[in-house]
Amino acid sequence: MLTIVNLGKLILKMNDLFTLKTKKNIFASLSERMRPETINEIVGQDDILGKDKPLRLAIESDDIPSIIFWGPPGSGKTSIANVISNKTNAFFVIFSATNTSTKEVKKMIEEAKHRESMLHKRTIIFIDEVHRYNKGQQDVFLPHIEAGTIIFIGATTENPSFQVNAALLSRTKVFILKSLSENDIITLLKRAIKDKTKGLGNEKIKINNSLLKKFVQACSGDARTALDTLEFAVNLEKQKKKGEIILTELILNDALQKKILKYDKGGEEHYNIISALHKSLRGSNVDASLYWLGRMLEAGESPLYVARRLIRFASEDIGNADPHALVLAVAAMQTIHFIGMPECNNALAQLVIYLATAPKSNSVYVSYQNVQKIIRETGELPVPLHIRNAPTELMKDIGYGKNYKYPHDYEDTFVQQDYLPEKLKNRKFYFPIERGFEREILKRLEYWQRLKIKKKKDGAK
Repeated sequence: MLTIVNLGKLILKMNDLFTLKTKKNIFASLSERMRPETINEIVGQDDILGKDKPLRLAIESDDIPSIIFWGPPGSGKTSIANVISNKTNAFFVIFSATNTSTKEVKKMIEEAKHRESMLHKRTIIFIDEVHRYNKGQQDVFLPHIEAGTIIFIGATTENPSFQVNAALLSRTKVFILKSLSENDIITLLKRAIKDKTKGLGNEKIKINNSLLKKFVQACSGDARTALDTLEFAVNLEKQKKKGEIILTELILNDALQKKILKYDKGGEEHYNIISALHKSLRGSNVDASLYWLGRMLEAGESPLYVARRLIRFASEDIGNADPHALVLAVAAMQTIHFIGMPECNNALAQLVIYLATAPKSNSVYVSYQNVQKIIRETGELPVPLHIRNAPTELMKDIGYGKNYKYPHDYEDTFVQQDYLPEKLKNRKFYFPIERGFEREILKRLEYWQRLKIKKKKDGAK
C-alpha cells in the first residue's frame, strides 16, 4: 500500500528525473552545454530581459506567470526556461510536444496536484514546440492553469495567433523573442571557444574576426546552428590533424553545407513572404519582387501556389490597365504544368518582372467590391421582364422578354434600354482610371455614354 510518506518520496524522486536542474551531459551538443545558467549569462533579448523589464523581475522574484515564448529557432526560448528552472523553487518539468502524448501530460498534471496538496510546492511545466499540439491537446492545460495547479510555459517558433488556441492565449502572457544580432552570436561563439569546462577551450582554435562575422551571417540569427556548426567544424579538423585548429572559409562552408531558408508553408513566414511579394509588385519594385519570389521558390514553395497568387494580382492590382498581364500569368501557370521546377522558375521570374513594371489599377477589384456591397444591401432584386429569357409560351404570355430591343437591329449596334433592376437604375460600379489600357476603356465608355444621350434626344423629338 502506498503511504503518504512513500508518495512524498516518489514525488521527490520524480523531481530528479524531470527537473531541468540536472548535470549537463558531457556528450550533449555544444549549444546544449553552453546554455546560460543565470539571467546575466543570457545574450540579447534586452527588450524583455533588460533591467526592470517585467519578465526579468518575475524571474528574479520567482513569481512567474503562465507564459508563451514566441521566437525564431535559436533565439533563446529554451535557454530562458533553463534560467527559470535554476532560479525557481518550484518543481520544473520540461518536455517537447513532438514526443509527449496527452496521456503523459495528464499524468504530469495529476502529479502536480499531489505535489501541491502534499508538499505545498508549485509545478512549472515547460512545453517546447507547443504549436505541435492540436486544439484538443492544448485544452487539457486550461482548467489547471485557471486553478493555479500548474504554471504553463510554452515555446513556439510559430505565430501564436495561428497555432495556439484563443482560450490558452487568454490565460498566458506572450513574450516575443527576436533573432539574435550578429554581435550577440559572435559573443556566444567567442565564449564557447574560451570556455574550458563546457565549451571548446581545451582546443587550440584560431579564426579571424572577418571570417567569424561571415560565418555568423550564414547562420541567420540562430545561435544553436552557429554553436553546433562551429563544434562540427572543429571536430572535423581534429580528425585530420593534431595540434592547432585553424578554421578557414572552406572548412566552415563544409560544416554548414547548404543553408536552409526559414520558411514554413503553413505558418506565419509563409504569409509574411507572400505579402512582401504582393506589396513589392503593387509598389512597382521589380528587384524586391524578384527577391521575394526567390525566397519562396528556393525554400521549396510550390510554384503553382505562387502562380495562383500572381494570377490574382494580375486582376486585383493591374486589371484592365494592362489586360495582357492576366494572359501572361495564366501562361506562366501552364508553363509550370509543362516543365515543372526548377525550369519553370524563369517563367515565374519573367511574369514577376512584367507585373512589377505594368501600369497599376485596382478599378476591377473595387468595381466588384461595389457590386458585393450593393447585393448585401438590396438582396435579390428581380430581373427586369424585358431582359428575361422566354423559352416557353407561358413565359411569353406573362411578359418575359417583352419589348426587348435587339442592339444589332439598330444603328451603331446600340439602343437605349435599361438592364439593371428598377431599384438600381443608372447605378455605376466600374470607374476606370486614366492609366494604361484603361484610358482606352474610358474612351469607349464615354463613347457609349454620348450615344446614349444622343438616342435619348432623338427619341424625344
